Amino acid sequence: LANISTRALVGTGANIIIPGFVIAGSGSEQLLARGDGPALTGFGVSGALAQPSLSVFNSSGSVIASNTGWGTGTNPAQITSAGASVGAFALASGSADSALIVNVSAGAYTMQLSGVSNSTGVALAEVYEVP
Repeated sequence: LANISTRALVGTGANIIIPGFVIAGSGSEQLLARGDGPALTGFGVSGALAQPSLSVFNSSGSVIASNTGWGTGTNPAQITSAGASVGAFALASGSADSALIVNVSAGAYTMQLSGVSNSTGVALAEVYEVP
C-alpha cells in the first residue's frame, strides 16, 4: 500500500475526520500526511473546508505531529518534494491546506482532521508512504 485517503464532511466535536492506519514490520516508515481543504476547490468540490488542522496520534493517544497551514511548518520544501515523489497533487504555495512529514515505528496511529475555529466543510485526509 502506497497511499490511502478519504474525502468527507468535517463537522465539529466528534464529527471530524478520524482515519486510522497501522504500520507493520520493524524499523520505521516516513509518511506524508495531508489534510486538504482549499485545494479541493480546484477539482470542482464545493463547500471545501477553508482551513484544515491536522494531527497525528500514536496508540497511546499522544500527538506526535500536527500542522495548520502546510507552508508555515519547518519543512515546506521537503513536503513539496515528498508530494511529487508519491504522485500527490501539488498544494498551492501559501494555501491553508495542512501537510506534514512524520517518521513512525510499527504500531497503530490515527489522524484527526478538523476545521480551525470549529469551521466545517469537505476535506480530504491522505497518508502516503514516502520512499
